[in-house]
Amino acid sequence: MEFKHKPVLLNECIEGLNIKPEGVYVDGTLGGAGHSEEIVKRLSPKGLLIGIDRDEEALQAAKKRLAAYKNVIYIHGNHDQIKELLQQVGIEKVDGILLDLGVSSYQLDEKKRGFSYLGNAKLDMRMDVTQELTAEKVVNDYTEEKLEDIIFHYGEERFAKQIARNICKQRKEKRIETTEELVEIIKVSIPKAKQNEGHPAKRTFQAIRIEVNNELEPLKQTILDSIQSLKEQGRLAVITFHSLEDRAVKEAYVEAEGRCTCPKDLPYCICNYVSYGKIITKKPILPSQKEQEENTRSKSAKLRIFEKIDKKNQ
Repeated sequence: MEFKHKPVLLNECIEGLNIKPEGVYVDGTLGGAGHSEEIVKRLSPKGLLIGIDRDEEALQAAKKRLAAYKNVIYIHGNHDQIKELLQQVGIEKVDGILLDLGVSSYQLDEKKRGFSYLGNAKLDMRMDVTQELTAEKVVNDYTEEKLEDIIFHYGEERFAKQIARNICKQRKEKRIETTEELVEIIKVSIPKAKQNEGHPAKRTFQAIRIEVNNELEPLKQTILDSIQSLKEQGRLAVITFHSLEDRAVKEAYVEAEGRCTCPKDLPYCICNYVSYGKIITKKPILPSQKEQEENTRSKSAKLRIFEKIDKKNQ
């Protein structure tokens, strides 16, 4: 398929990864390979790029885009198991890892996948189409209480109660099977006066997608595992698109950096805190005004970077 969108925070990611021509780099969310193409361009024939994605269609599209490059390994899998996936290809440590979280532009552009609240498609939202749980099953089979909880916490939607109630009311008549049907239910659940803050279905679709793909629960451990998979001075760059993701990444970085808890008047540290490196971005890097204008999908993006430093070298 045609790639319509420039990767978000592309130059900032490339700069943040501090790419070495002969290094080994991982794109843990390969998607349409926009970021990966820029990484592999900067590698010598001795360098290596490992592209991971749980979406087989995205992997196939990426292979076409990167066909000219022979130093790329493709893995169908989830970055949540990054340590195991690297072991499968005989690699223990790498020089850099990129995670571009959430749904990819590739998946949004594939309307049939049901990620978008624009247009009409089957309620699917699976990043890995081999898994059983779909958006249609979440919408039709979850209890009203569970739906409300998901929409409220994962979507930060203040009208979660009304939306969950109306979903359950509608599905008593017939199963809700399409994105268009769900959008209409959401629209009638939110007061007209409150529908001027972007598309009314945005937050609910985000919530259901997070539930279907289990995006938040393993995230903190994924970040910590990624940091432990880095070589000395290797870097992890993570792009998030909503506050829940960003908070989890920030907390994981703080934990990995460690903090001395000794009283300030002690001449040296005795608490033996563990540190795996340092946070490069004390505040997240945001897209420029120009990028936000050219690519509306970048508006909520935040980039955070961590550098691995072994404790013995501190």
